[in-house]
Amino acid sequence: MKPLLPDERPEPLSLGEASRFWLKLGFISFGGPAGQIAIMHNELVERRRWISEQRFLHALNYCMLLPGPEAQQLATYIGWLMHRTWGGIVAGALFVLPSLFILIGLSWVYLRFGDVPVVAGLFYGIKPAVTALVLHAAHRIGTRALKSRWMWAIAAAAFAAIFAFNVPFPAIVAAAAVIGWVGAQRAPHVFTMGGGHGSVRASYGPALIDDDTPTPAHARFSRAGLLRVLLAGLGLWALATAALVAWQGWHSTLAQMGWFFTKAALMTFGGAYAVLPYVYQGAVDNFQWLSAPQMIDGLALGETTPGPLIMVVAFVGFLGGWQQQVLGPEALFAAGALAASVVTLFTFLPSFVFILAGGSLVEATHGKLGFTAPLTAITAAVVGVILNLALFFAYHVWWPSGFGGQFDVASAVITAAAALALFRFKLGVLPLLGACAAVGLTLTLLR
Repeated sequence: MKPLLPDERPEPLSLGEASRFWLKLGFISFGGPAGQIAIMHNELVERRRWISEQRFLHALNYCMLLPGPEAQQLATYIGWLMHRTWGGIVAGALFVLPSLFILIGLSWVYLRFGDVPVVAGLFYGIKPAVTALVLHAAHRIGTRALKSRWMWAIAAAAFAAIFAFNVPFPAIVAAAAVIGWVGAQRAPHVFTMGGGHGSVRASYGPALIDDDTPTPAHARFSRAGLLRVLLAGLGLWALATAALVAWQGWHSTLAQMGWFFTKAALMTFGGAYAVLPYVYQGAVDNFQWLSAPQMIDGLALGETTPGPLIMVVAFVGFLGGWQQQVLGPEALFAAGALAASVVTLFTFLPSFVFILAGGSLVEATHGKLGFTAPLTAITAAVVGVILNLALFFAYHVWWPSGFGGQFDVASAVITAAAALALFRFKLGVLPLLGACAAVGLTLTLLR
């Protein structure tokens, strides 16, 4: 790509030209939401100047308020703003599809060769690192969300509810939302979201969609347009659900996956780590699509692949489809790939609807306390839920045979070292996982 001159405005580009970039982004989007958003900012705002800093941050603020993966939604939003509905669909889909195909391949390798000493050794080192990563996620979200003693109280109550009483994650989210809504009326200063991404503005030169660029006709609000998107989204969801029910019945694995991950998609406030406890409760405890150690392994794979971390659900789907033999014992790979695709569809469909239906309402909703206060309370509750998830992972990693079994000193040491690397030395996710995998492999081969 030829560098732009400081005062040069980019030429309009076609959907096909933009699609090549979105495909590239799908393969290089490592680093979790923060890393993915940083990559998009560097490419779209600074280098290519497809969108101005102010318009980019305004879109990001909206995506941060929604359930679902904010980086994927941001890509969908910008694609929609540039090239209408199909632009948003292409951008959002290409952000996810490379990760889906990679995870299908890795899930097959995991199931076929997971007992091989080399593979087992790698995962032996990665599991403690994942425990540290979850703890670090709780800290990272907590420093942003717990700005007052009331937010700390919400986080503590959420932790107690799920840890001591095994309260379902949706109930915790609902309770936090009610607290936020009431709090907005009684103590609005407690639930005001400070700072945020929209507090910084910069200019890197004229942009294709600049600060003063008029809103394109397709992005202006209309009741008819909103209704069309909602009906299309609900219709696609109903059609996919009806097809699964007609094929194998409502209580079949695939139909239950579709319904379960639809609910999960609507509760992903605070990032993928926030919804993992809910996914664990359903996939491991209720449906038994996979085991607790396999869930930890899936999160490790999700951390090492491009795309949103919530793509770990593709691993859950693959293992569930394979182990439940949804296509019979002779078609295990096809069953796993189909289940992973079904899970991905139902997880991301709401994100497309949120952007395509709500993009034109951004100005009407952004900054209104009655809208943001419930999300502020939910984010605080999410901190307590993620802390519980970290303890759950630590228990399964440090006591692989249960509390009655032997304490795994090596795993505990790797966890402590990984936490030190994250908190003290700010080590990146991929170098951390690589180092811990090497340690785990060495320890396994020396035994």
